[in-house]
Formats: sequence, structure tokens, C-alpha cells
Amino acid sequence: MKSKTALITGGATGLGEKTAWQLAELGYQLAINYRNSKNEAILLSQELERKFGNKIICIQGDVANQSDCAQIVNQTISEFGSIDVVIHNAGPYVQERKKMTEYSIDEWNYLINGNLNAVFYLSKEIIPSMRKQHWGRIITMGFDRVDTAPGWVYRSAFSAAKTALASLTRTIAIEEASFGITANMVSPGDIISRWKEKSIDESIPAETVPVGRVGTGEDISRVIAFLIDEKSDFITGSIIPVTGGMDVLGKAYTQAILPDPSK
Repeated sequence: MKSKTALITGGATGLGEKTAWQLAELGYQLAINYRNSKNEAILLSQELERKFGNKIICIQGDVANQSDCAQIVNQTISEFGSIDVVIHNAGPYVQERKKMTEYSIDEWNYLINGNLNAVFYLSKEIIPSMRKQHWGRIITMGFDRVDTAPGWVYRSAFSAAKTALASLTRTIAIEEASFGITANMVSPGDIISRWKEKSIDESIPAETVPVGRVGTGEDISRVIAFLIDEKSDFITGSIIPVTGGMDVLGKAYTQAILPDPSK
């Protein structure tokens, strides 16, 4: 039986890397997309091939750019023959706290393109081939309470793009259901950078999180692995928060009203 192929955007580091490990362990062939992290992508692909024996390729490209998206898909299909799963993990984010009026036009457009339009660009290229094989799994990434269209202070562009993406994910789920394609969104909680590539066994206690420990990349990758399973076809159009019970936006608001330590 032919191994399934998964494309992971932004797959060289962070949550993308942990998802790559999870899927490689499940036997998936992988196309790991990266924008700037070439060395990390190559090292990761070598480690995965050595440990699991799966075929892994690395593809450079910026998902905020339509022509790059076409090239990423074409190269993956040329190498593997199909894309069975796509994990839309890549998405630009501005760490600096800014009110909407402080964003430049270029910054705004880049955040919208990378977090919303990229899914449209890639879906236009990938979904027709998924329809032909009558099977596909599409995973997008959101944030806590994204499905309620909340305001997120100092994160206007990012939150606007992800809120629109939540609606788009559900629309794709409805439109493509008859083709055996599911589309779901996973919404990570407050998982800070150094924990994104960690396993659950490495987690440490945290009093600020209701479940009592910090979140890790494995918390997210396990949910993704479940959603793309052959028998998870009845789950589509879902937006699944993985937050440890934390009120992420409430925490963000509390931080926002405090002085910015960087200024």
C-alpha cells in the first residue's frame, strides 16, 4: 500500500517540526516547506529519514506569495505523485504590540497574505488532486476563541486573518465533503517558543495553566494526527482549541494593559 504524503508549511521548526516527527512516525512521506530555515529543514529531514526510513523532501518557499505556493505544490506532486494531507502551519506573526493604525500597509498585507490568502493559494492547487483520489485532509491553525470572532488587542491583522480563516476552513469542509475531503482547524493555546518542539513527557508544572502543566508541540501534533486519520472522516468543519483550559485572550488583554517592557 502506497504511503500517504503530507505537506507541512513552516515545517522546519516549532509546531511544524513536532508535527513532522509525529507524522513521520505514522509512516507519512513528507514535504517540509520552509522560508528561511534551510539548515534546520535539511537536518530535520535527515534525522527523520534515518530514524523512520520515510522519504522526506525540503522545499523553500514563502506561503504569502502565490507563485511560491504553486511551486511548492508542483514540486511536491512531482516528487510524490499526490498530496494527501496539508498542514497549514506557516503563518507570519508580529511580536511587537501594535494598535491597528500603527501597522504599515506592507505589514498588514503580509500578515493577511501569509495567514489567510496562503490557504486559498495552496487549496486552489491541492484540492483538485484530492478530489480525483476522493480523499484528503486539510488542517489549518487558529487561536483560542477564533470561532467567536473576538477582538485581540494589538494583534489586529493576525486575528482578522485567522478569524476569516476559521470561516474559510468550515466552508471548505462543507464544499468538499462529498469528495472525501475533511477540513479542520486546530487552535493552540499559549505554547511559548521553547516548548513548541518538546514532547508531553518533557512538560513541567505551571500554576497559571488549569491542567497544571505547560503546553508542548506534542499536544498539538497529537490532535493533528487524530484528525488526519483514515477513520476521522466524520470530523470536519471543527475548530478544536488545545489550550490546557487557559483563557489565552484574557491573559493577552491583561498583558496589554501593562506597560510594554520593550519600550
